[in-house]
Parts: sequence; structure tokens; C-alpha cells
Amino acid sequence: MLILGIDTSCDDTSASVLENRKILSNIVSSQIKIHSKYGGVVPEIASRKHIEWIWDVTEKALTVAEKSLDSIDLVAVCHGPGLIGSLLVGVCFAKALSYASGKPIVGVNHLEGHIHAIFLEESYPQFPFLTLIVSGGHTCLYRVDDIGSYKELGKTRDDAVGEAYDKVAKMLGIGYPGGPAIERLAIEGDPEKFNLPRPYLPKNLDFSFSGLKTAVKVLLKNLGFNDGSVSHEIKKHISASFQTSVIDVLIEKIKWAVNAENLPKVVITGGVAANTELRRRAITLKDEGIDVYFPSKALCTDNAAMIAVAGYHRFLKGESSDFFLNARAYLPL
Repeated sequence: MLILGIDTSCDDTSASVLENRKILSNIVSSQIKIHSKYGGVVPEIASRKHIEWIWDVTEKALTVAEKSLDSIDLVAVCHGPGLIGSLLVGVCFAKALSYASGKPIVGVNHLEGHIHAIFLEESYPQFPFLTLIVSGGHTCLYRVDDIGSYKELGKTRDDAVGEAYDKVAKMLGIGYPGGPAIERLAIEGDPEKFNLPRPYLPKNLDFSFSGLKTAVKVLLKNLGFNDGSVSHEIKKHISASFQTSVIDVLIEKIKWAVNAENLPKVVITGGVAANTELRRRAITLKDEGIDVYFPSKALCTDNAAMIAVAGYHRFLKGESSDFFLNARAYLPL
């Protein structure tokens, strides 16, 4: 089966062609350069760029895959959660393709796409397993028992991990997106230079990173950096301390979830899962009997291949959508 996947949930315009679970193409057109001067994604600009780029990106995906639209068997599109203007572009475009070609369409939850990204790899866990989704908009833990069978174990009460990275990076004046910028600086820094808090939230599997972000702001003020001109020396040490605090919390929550569910198989996915230090620390959980799986870094960030494979699995279970499919900014899994 050939599946055309489409994702416009935030600021990346992406189209992918799969043959079952095999990636034939996965094109992602990033808007980072456009939004970087604003320090974050501007929703109106993002949606307008999706309108400009979506056909070219889809056409390139088909060309790279050496397939025509007529040969596609299924259209899978992300319809939420995400930025409503951006989602509307992808959903309307996908429905138009489905109508014009007579091919079935499946709406896919963005979070489900992240979970299913691991099935694009050669090595993936058998059901059941746990999934930690860490990205710019989401930080949540799920128990995955089957396709479409998910139990939320915990979620962020305020900022997602990626959002906290972006806001701390903005405080430090090191640019957008914050994750890669902080990761690069953290390599040079001393994670023990500043003792930042670890927001573990005992006795539950929820997350909270707003206090950690505030702690960085207070630290900068106490150090006398009120005008935004932070020295490189301070930037690298704060980056290392902040990143270590975040990863300590994520690793500890994984352990708690494994113990609570008696399920030592964990998939870590989402944009922040591309972080090298998080990967290094998570792999050491093998020593504690916990098997950890990561999608490749290109499949951690938003992409249409993960939407396509999730749609493919849904379709195999007999599910499909109709032309009343709509974009939804808030869409629980």
C-alpha cells in the first residue's frame, strides 16, 4: 500500500510517501529562518507559508518517491492538535486531494504520529510499551497497549520541555530554536556550576517546567544580568545546568512510570528526543533493566512520515475519515 502523509501542525510543511512502513520520501520544509527573528513561531505567518509551500512540498515528495498521485492508495493528514491556521491548510489540502483522486483519507492525531514514528525503524518494541513524548508543545507519558489504545499516565501542567528550552534560550539571547542552541552551549558548560531546581512533583507522573524557567530568570537577575547582555561564560554554565535539570526529571519520571506499570519498555519521541545528552542518559537505563527506543533524529521532529504510518495502521484496522474531517487545535489522544 502507498500512503501519502501530510503534516502542517506547526511551522514545518511536510509531505511523505510510504510503502507500508518503508519511507520512499519524507520532505520537510522548515520555517525556522522566518520565525527566528521573532524568537518563536508566529501563527499567522506559519499558516500563510503553508499555503505557499504545501503543493510544492507534496509534489517533491511524490517525485522523490517516483510515484504519481494516481498510484497513492491512502491520504493521511494531521488534523490536530496544533496551530489551528496551520492545521486547516493541511486538512483542506488533503481533503481536496482525496476528493479529486477518489482515494480514502484518514485524520491522524499529531501525538499518535509521534508514538508511531518508532514503527518506521527496524527495531521497535512489541505491545505493550510506554512512550514519553517530549517536544515544543507536548510533554506527556502514555501506556501504549495497541494501535489506538493509549492511556495517559502524566502530562505537563504548564510549559512543555521544548517551550521551556525556547524561553530560557531567549533569556540568554542565544536564538531560536532554543533546544539546539542550549545543547551546543551545554557541551562547554559545567552542569554543577549553578544548582537549579529539579521539579519532580512527587507521587505523580505529571511534569512542570515553569518554575525551572523562573529559576533561570531569577538567577540571571541575581548575577546582575538585567539588560539581556549575558556573558558567554554564564550562558554555557546556565545551559548545562538547565539541561541537566530537565533531563534528570525526564529520566526519573521514566523510572517511576516503569515501576508503576511494571513495563520496562520505553519509547522516547518528539523533537526534544533528538537531544544527544538525553539519548545518552536514557540508554544507560539498560543497566537497570529498562529497554529504551528512539526514532532516528529526523523522525523525532515534526514530519509527515510519522503521520503516514499512523494513518496506515488506523486504515488497516478499518478506520477512515470523511469530508467532515476538520482541524482541531486541541485534540486529546
